[in-house]
This record gives sequence, C-alpha cells and structure tokens, in this order.
Amino acid sequence: MARKAATTRRETLKATAIGAFALAIAPRLALADAASVDAEIKKLYGDKKPAEGKIKLDVPQIAENGLVVPINVEVESAMSAADHVKTVHVFADGNPLPGIASFTFTPESGKAAASTRMRLAQTQNIICLAEMSDGKLYSAKAQVKVTIGGCGG
Repeated sequence: MARKAATTRRETLKATAIGAFALAIAPRLALADAASVDAEIKKLYGDKKPAEGKIKLDVPQIAENGLVVPINVEVESAMSAADHVKTVHVFADGNPLPGIASFTFTPESGKAAASTRMRLAQTQNIICLAEMSDGKLYSAKAQVKVTIGGCGG
C-alpha cells in the first residue's frame, strides 16, 4: 500500500496565495445593478427625488466596442451665481462599480457640459444626475447596447 506524500510548505503557501487573490478580486467581478446605483445615489442625496429634464445625455444607442464608449453631458442652466449646476454624476448599472464619472461646475464654468469616454462591461443603462445650486436634482437615463468586449471581455 502506497503512502500519500505530505503537502509541502510551498504547496500550502501557493494555495493560500491563490485563495487570498480570489477573495480580493471577487467583489470586483460582480456587476452593479439598479439597486446598487440607487444605493450610491442615496449615499449622495438621501431620499431626495430627482426630476426629469434639463439634462442632455448623449451616448450611442449601440456601442460596437465596449472599451471606448463616448459620453457627452450638458445641463441647461444660466450658470449665474444664483442659478448654476454644482455637480453632475454619471452611473452605469452593469459595470463592476456603478460610478462612472463626477464633474464639478461653478458659475465661472460658463457652461455645464462635459465629455469623456467610458468602459462598459455589457449592455446597460447610463444614469446621469445633476445637482443645482438651489439643491434641486435632475436626472436623465439612456441605454447603451454593447455588442463586443467591454470590461468583462
């Protein structure tokens, strides 16, 4: 009867390292959903409900490459000391982390507009939230269909 060799110290350390790595990246592999976007918005603004309007959210309906999806956001505002956009937040409900970008504006900005590119893991909703100087919130939402490779490949 053959005797099984004992596990070496090196094998034990290797298995422990692989397990620790898997635990460290596991939360990042999970995708956000509408509830996680709502939770992020609640962290920022509590139970304040945003109204529709004032935001022009320009994203492609179909993104042939999820690695570089353009986004343009513009908020209608006088951009005066009494009436201006303070912040704009962009969220995605299908990426590993729901927050995509945040932009801060002042009356000196002249115009509340921003452009960037984002990486999308899959077909998902893009949610844009704008906070005005008087505390009012506005939102806009659009769906982007990703046809090939995003964050998840």
